[in-house]
Amino acid sequence: MGSWNPSAGITGSSRPGPPPNQPRAPHPGGFEPLGDEAPRAPRPCQGFTALSGKEFFPISHLIPPPAQPEVFPPTSSSPGAEPDPCLAPTSLQELRRAGSSPLSLLQAQHPQVPQPLPQPLFSRPFPAPFPSPDALQPLQGFLGARGPAPSPGFEGRGSHRSPPSRVGRADVAPARRGRRRPAPHVRAERRAVALRLAAARRRELRDAGDRRWEAVVENGIRQTPWRGTRRGLELARNRTGKGEERGFAYAGRGAGVASSAPRPPQSSGGPAPLLSLFFYIATDGQGTLEPHLENGTRLAAVTGATEELGRFTLTFLRPTAGSGDDPKFASYNCLNTPSPGLHRLGELVLSSLRGRFVFAPPGGPRRRFFGVDAVGVLPDSAPRGRLLLHQVTLEPPATLEVTFESGSVVARPERLAGRALSQALEQHAAAFERRFEETFGLGKKGFSLPERRFAQAALSEMLGSVGYFQGHSLLRSPLQERPVPGPEAALFTAVPSRSFFPRGFLWDEGFHQLLLGRWDAALSREVLAHWLDLMNADGWIPREQILGEEARAKVPPEFLLQDSETANPPTLLLALERLLPDAPVPFLRRLFPRLRAWYEWFHQTQAGPVPHSFRWRGRDPEPERFLNPKTLGSGLDDYPRASHPSPEERHLDLRCWMALAARVLGVVAERLGEPAEQFRATERALSDNVLLEQLHWAPELGAFADYGNHSTAVELRWQPAAPVAPGQPPAPPRLLREVREAPRLRFVGALGYVSLFPLLLQLLRPDSPRLPAVLDAMRSEQQLWSPFGLRSLARDSRFYGRHNTAHDPPYWRGDVWVNINYLALRALRGYAEAEGPQRERAAQLYRELRHNIISNLFRQYSQSGFLWEHYSDSTGRGQGCHPFAGWSALVVLVMAEDY
Repeated sequence: MGSWNPSAGITGSSRPGPPPNQPRAPHPGGFEPLGDEAPRAPRPCQGFTALSGKEFFPISHLIPPPAQPEVFPPTSSSPGAEPDPCLAPTSLQELRRAGSSPLSLLQAQHPQVPQPLPQPLFSRPFPAPFPSPDALQPLQGFLGARGPAPSPGFEGRGSHRSPPSRVGRADVAPARRGRRRPAPHVRAERRAVALRLAAARRRELRDAGDRRWEAVVENGIRQTPWRGTRRGLELARNRTGKGEERGFAYAGRGAGVASSAPRPPQSSGGPAPLLSLFFYIATDGQGTLEPHLENGTRLAAVTGATEELGRFTLTFLRPTAGSGDDPKFASYNCLNTPSPGLHRLGELVLSSLRGRFVFAPPGGPRRRFFGVDAVGVLPDSAPRGRLLLHQVTLEPPATLEVTFESGSVVARPERLAGRALSQALEQHAAAFERRFEETFGLGKKGFSLPERRFAQAALSEMLGSVGYFQGHSLLRSPLQERPVPGPEAALFTAVPSRSFFPRGFLWDEGFHQLLLGRWDAALSREVLAHWLDLMNADGWIPREQILGEEARAKVPPEFLLQDSETANPPTLLLALERLLPDAPVPFLRRLFPRLRAWYEWFHQTQAGPVPHSFRWRGRDPEPERFLNPKTLGSGLDDYPRASHPSPEERHLDLRCWMALAARVLGVVAERLGEPAEQFRATERALSDNVLLEQLHWAPELGAFADYGNHSTAVELRWQPAAPVAPGQPPAPPRLLREVREAPRLRFVGALGYVSLFPLLLQLLRPDSPRLPAVLDAMRSEQQLWSPFGLRSLARDSRFYGRHNTAHDPPYWRGDVWVNINYLALRALRGYAEAEGPQRERAAQLYRELRHNIISNLFRQYSQSGFLWEHYSDSTGRGQGCHPFAGWSALVVLVMAEDY
């Protein structure tokens, strides 16, 4: 199971497909599959809640017929791995006749488009209750013309369909989402071949408690985001002939100047600290790797083959001094061993380190360093592939180049390395800057060159986060007593942070696509299609995509299970609404059944106690442990809700999201000529300001609010532990909730982001009598206004800045979040342009808030080199996960005033 990351290595693994002998039926949508062959009868399938009775059927992909038969290179399984049935067909015609994965087809015909595509061919068993691996048949692959490829090679600056600026970095480590604390380490780039780089200094290797194997911020690695051109470079070059792709070559350049912790003081004139770079090349279940050594220790090249890549060659050039061509002395170590699985590679390499190696440059001092040598034995480590590790130890600064070439490259005039790479990179960077200015126009708006570089880096990091993930989630359903593994899933998505959260999050992704859709609408449509393909037969989409055992190994157990009754904000509809004017009608027609199923699922499972009200399911089931039980489904986690979860709750933000959903589906239905009145009627009801005030306006608070069973006198108190048996150690005290006032049904006094949702999604009329009070709260420094953006919770709230448990610091309780501030700016701009009594005031607030957001994010980026997950409302400093090129990258659209 695993992932493909366009900026960090293409990798491959066989993908299971639908079971054979499925019954056939006509497509309920009334449209026929498209393709160059006679359409095959679609196969029905059922999803997670199989008793729903709903059936969805496959949607074929627009794959043009090949001009000439092209051989697809056969591969064989790695030693110790099971034979892969997907290796049998060897030509496009055979693959098509067999109904092969469109990924194999499209990549064989168009190597510049290595995007993931669905509908795999071969079936593998799945645990009950899943009769098929498909919950809804796939949408992905409906692309049309595509530009340059996402780069699958060395991690560094370069091309993801065009040339964003990025700084090379190494292995990455995720943490759980919800409470963001990084797990020890995990490798995010997975599948059959992964090229990895990790840096560790000799001083750190001495200390067994401080061994660092991945470029992650909590390990002290600096400048890991894609930033500038000095620390990492990457370029993709495509060779074409008569409009048909015949192969591809990739090159990467990494400057050996990374540092992992503050360097110890050095005496004047002393030698530079040693730097070891570790390049991992690994298979995972299928594919072959063949090392080519020089002098028995230097891994000069690797040739191999995988199902998706075909044949390829990776070449490791010798390091040079700085940016010149002078050779740089280095020591080399190589490891060639069976792989215990991608999630255990770090453990394997760590066990192989020995301190007997000597770095002895000509005329320089001799120094010992740790290098890979003998391989330790890992428990429960059945071979699952092959690992080749290339270790380079040198004194920085130095430059290393890696090239990746597919076996189908023809008419190559010269290797893409050295001066040729430098020249190509300059051309690539210039083209990117031209396109960036044409798209966002920041130069015309008067932004300085450093500010434009900051915006380019933000976009580049977002593009660099797009990856391909594969595996299955662990699911919990009311129909099952125990958690069960979900069907095999494939997901092409951006991620919030490649190093901390290298997996998909449903509520984040809509914000990601607001930016990516502006840069590349076709890419954004592909991502949206992949997410909707994760839908089960009832219309549910798991909110967090922890696909495969490698991802699961690094997520705390309480966050692993995805509950089939828990929703997440349908932010994908924000992005779709932006894409609608230019979206192809066939694409919308394929989306519409899934959008309707999703919409109906929300109405069936998240309905509130009274008509036109809604309630997030899945709040924390043990309220005594929390100051205020979390609502992870809302995306706002610890934002204060009713103190005592109950069916009587009415959640304001969910009601507003459903108004957006009704509006978007109404537009799509009308565009397709489908019945739209049910959506329009719901939109009118949920946008009715009178009804909105009846359900959610709190006169005693002077604000919109949630409603539920709530107590205003709740505190966390240390409670002594129960007595223990004689001779047993005493149990520690517990911090538990103490309720000093009985709860009752009332509005929840927690002024913050939730209170703003009628404005954020522009449900309030411009002449609403409640709009002045909302604007007052936004501009009040005692409530939501700060010099750095709008706070998530008012300063005068009793929950402001307070821990939710002994181990849960405040999250959505005061800090500034860019995604909500983006929605606020979009709304203020709309009210400033609409006729109404608050027009001038909205315009003034818009100008001030926009200035605060841009200036603070640019200042923090200049000081730290990172975009951050959220920002302190008191100092403006970045907080939480970093680097975080997720919704914080929306600052690009704020600078461009593109809403």
